[in-house]
Amino acid sequence: MKRRKALRRRRFLAFGAVAALVGVFAGALALSGVFDHALKELTLPLRHEDVIRQQADEKGVDAALIAAVIYSESKFSDQTSSAGARGLMQITPEAAEFIEKQSGGTTFELSDLSDPELNIRYGTFLLRELLDRYDGDEAAALAAYNAGPGNADKWGGSKLTVESIPFPETRAYVEEVLEKRQEYRQEYATELGYAGIP
Repeated sequence: MKRRKALRRRRFLAFGAVAALVGVFAGALALSGVFDHALKELTLPLRHEDVIRQQADEKGVDAALIAAVIYSESKFSDQTSSAGARGLMQITPEAAEFIEKQSGGTTFELSDLSDPELNIRYGTFLLRELLDRYDGDEAAALAAYNAGPGNADKWGGSKLTVESIPFPETRAYVEEVLEKRQEYRQEYATELGYAGIP
């Protein structure tokens, strides 16, 4: 009986020591910022920020908006949708051909959409075109990016509000992009070029 109690006591002490070590390790990670960085990478990833900043400057589109569109389209992962949209910003072959003609390019191939730099360049070009088409109305531009300009025109064009989007999927998309834009602006101010901007 005494032996069992001693064994239980040793196990309890060993478990307590392990728990204390885990707590110290977790605390050290939290203090070093490693944990925060890993959590941010999972919940709000950001890659290719140099390309995003460059395209934002070149085309006059908010860098956080570009990042939010990438997040909503692909979570920063190169992929092809069932509709054939490709890459980080999910550019369709038709949109890519339109952008190629508008930008004066002549060497585009569909496989190029897997290149993050080209994909972000084309996606930002498209965002700029849509923002211009809808007089800067972000809700309309994002609705058109998601559901096509024909639908955005039918829903009110440059007078479109998020609440007036009749497709639940598109409304949820626009709401997510606008919400994520704020998060990217707050969480990645330095990386996206907002440092020092109020």
